Amino acid sequence: MTNQSLPKTLTGIVGFDDITNGGLPLGRPTLICGSAGSGKTLFAMTFLVSGATASNEHGVFMSFEEPSSDLAANVASLGYDLPQLISDGKLYIDHVRIDPTEIVETGEYDLEGLFVRLGHAIDTIGAKRVVLDTIEALFSGFSDTTLLRAEFRRLFEWLKARNVTVVITGERGDGQLTRFGIEEYVSDCVILLDNRVLDQVATRRLRIVKYRGSAHGTNEYPFLIDENGISVLPVTSARLNHGTSSEIVSSGVPQLDAMFERHGYYRTSSILMSGLAGTGKSTFAAMFADACCRAGNRCLFFAFEESPDQIVRNMQSVGLDLAQHIDTDQLRFEASRPTLYGLEMHLAKMHRDVLEFDPSVVIIDPISAFRGPASEVHSALLRLVDLLKSRGITALYTSLSTADSSMSEVERSISSLMDTWISLSHTEANGERNRLLYVLKSRGMGHSNQLREYQILDSGISIIPAYIGAAGVLTGSARAAQEASERAEALRASQQIERQARELERKRHDTERQIAELRASLAAEESESEAITAQLMQQQETTETDRLAMATRRG
Repeated sequence: MTNQSLPKTLTGIVGFDDITNGGLPLGRPTLICGSAGSGKTLFAMTFLVSGATASNEHGVFMSFEEPSSDLAANVASLGYDLPQLISDGKLYIDHVRIDPTEIVETGEYDLEGLFVRLGHAIDTIGAKRVVLDTIEALFSGFSDTTLLRAEFRRLFEWLKARNVTVVITGERGDGQLTRFGIEEYVSDCVILLDNRVLDQVATRRLRIVKYRGSAHGTNEYPFLIDENGISVLPVTSARLNHGTSSEIVSSGVPQLDAMFERHGYYRTSSILMSGLAGTGKSTFAAMFADACCRAGNRCLFFAFEESPDQIVRNMQSVGLDLAQHIDTDQLRFEASRPTLYGLEMHLAKMHRDVLEFDPSVVIIDPISAFRGPASEVHSALLRLVDLLKSRGITALYTSLSTADSSMSEVERSISSLMDTWISLSHTEANGERNRLLYVLKSRGMGHSNQLREYQILDSGISIIPAYIGAAGVLTGSARAAQEASERAEALRASQQIERQARELERKRHDTERQIAELRASLAAEESESEAITAQLMQQQETTETDRLAMATRRG
């Protein structure tokens, strides 16, 4: 026995086709329900426009509330050119005006007129997709639930018989999904849209209530509506099956790279750089972005505290020209205040920006700007980390630490998710503050365990070789004073050695002189001794000669 998957049709809505494993059920009706302003009509129109432009499936939009001109004007902000699609014969829009006061509820009521009108529209352009917006307007004059259920079922069966994929929109009911509470039972797929406000921040969410014949995501998913259309952010997968890479990317600071065994970060890894205000987190992030762009890759920089122009201007003070990378479309800034959206909406927008720009590196500066319950912040960051890892993106997150030594809630919640964690801090001594860097962890490679002093110069960040004395790590003027003291001590030692060498040389010369004098004296005495010896021997010979001569005369 083989499993047969349910045929589906893509909606073209980013993220939605993922959580439905392929889109809406092909040839079946789908109910989109929600309160006013939740995005039902835009969702349905995106389904039609995507089919007409991407899948070559023509569509019919039958509206019971808005005229065609209003619909065209409302969706033009999303980049949808309905008049052109209508002119090309890919889209058919029909506005059916229904006045509830003109409807008389009888058992003889049927939908034959609607079927004829809708059938004509489908046949005219060969439609494969149909939208009915909204279903309440069609049955607004009826209260008999038995009649309503029968007519709903009849409508849906007629649509199935035409082999078209249908999206029907419906208003949210009081205590139930829809106003009549019947539509969800006869629909094959039911999707609930919600636009809720919490702490004065609006967030749109989507939930698949049911999907006959198919597995689907069951959670609530945030979705975003803006000038680029609709995008849905799927909840992170429960499986830890992200790919890995042994390739190394530079941090942009050569001395920092040297603190890692592989001289840089692993590609696709997540890096957390935390520190107090003024420790240079954004500067490290900018240097990482610059290194990425210089390597020919793309970087997406999410800024939540500074505008792009301000960042570009500030980084010029450390010798970075980020504007050149923006001009070549290798670097893109997405800047907004954290309070502009809720956490879920920020996540949805970041998700879509990543999919659109397709970067190799993503920088979020800082994640500590997000506000909300710790559990929600952690959930949002977890999904963001998983999203970037699943796409093989190297991510750098900066976080503002608290003034005391304790970790912030954001650091505690996300530190365990990070592959590499670098801590930046200040130290105060001798009336000055100096900056220190420390690598807390780096999964998969060895790293330096030393505190390192670094300076932010007009040529960038310079990490000074570690100086550790008897009193610990010395920085700033204390380091300079200690180094001066050591240089003075070394100079004194060198001078002492030179004095000892000179004294030894003097003694050697004196000794050699004395030896020479003794040798000269000895040579003189030897010469005198030889002369005396020769004289004595001559005297002796003379005496012997005289003695012999005297003996001869006497003889």
